[in-house]
Amino acid sequence: MAIDVAKAAGDTLGGVIEIQVLGCPPGLGSHVHWDRKLDARLSMALMSIQAIKGVEVGLGFAVADRPGSAVHDEIFYDIARLDAGALSPIYRTTNNAGGIEGGMSNGEPIVLRAAMKPIPTLYKPLRSVDMRTHEPFEAAVERSDTCAVPAALVVAEAVVAIEVATAFLEKFGGDSLTEIRRNFRGYCEQVRNA
Repeated sequence: MAIDVAKAAGDTLGGVIEIQVLGCPPGLGSHVHWDRKLDARLSMALMSIQAIKGVEVGLGFAVADRPGSAVHDEIFYDIARLDAGALSPIYRTTNNAGGIEGGMSNGEPIVLRAAMKPIPTLYKPLRSVDMRTHEPFEAAVERSDTCAVPAALVVAEAVVAIEVATAFLEKFGGDSLTEIRRNFRGYCEQVRNA
């Protein structure tokens, strides 16, 4: 295992965390308010986690190397999907957008990835500079985990859940759970009949 090899070498590892939000209704977020765009809010939440250095939604950076025909998700309509329990007869066969288009959830699974840098405290110290003497020296050796990615995943799932729940309550919120459920059911009915 890579973590065991890195630990034996006195080194550390980062990695990529993937979070998927399943069953998210379309329409969470905003296409007009910069501070309420769902992808921006989720990216900010993930970037707030220590050592996260990059966030992708859907294909992320890969969209820069592909033509539009290989990036944009085609939209299809099948009324029979409603009989199978789907919220909407509208669907896509790909999810390159990662479940968010124009700052709003589109009903497909939301797919997020966050890149975490390796922990900086190494058992094999890196070179540094003494701030008083400006002389070179090796950084101090401290107790360190080899990889914090598994722990960061738990935090990432939590911050994503908080942001999705906040967006859900902004759209369907009320003074009681009964009112929230009523609002959500009414919205689902509206989407089914659109």
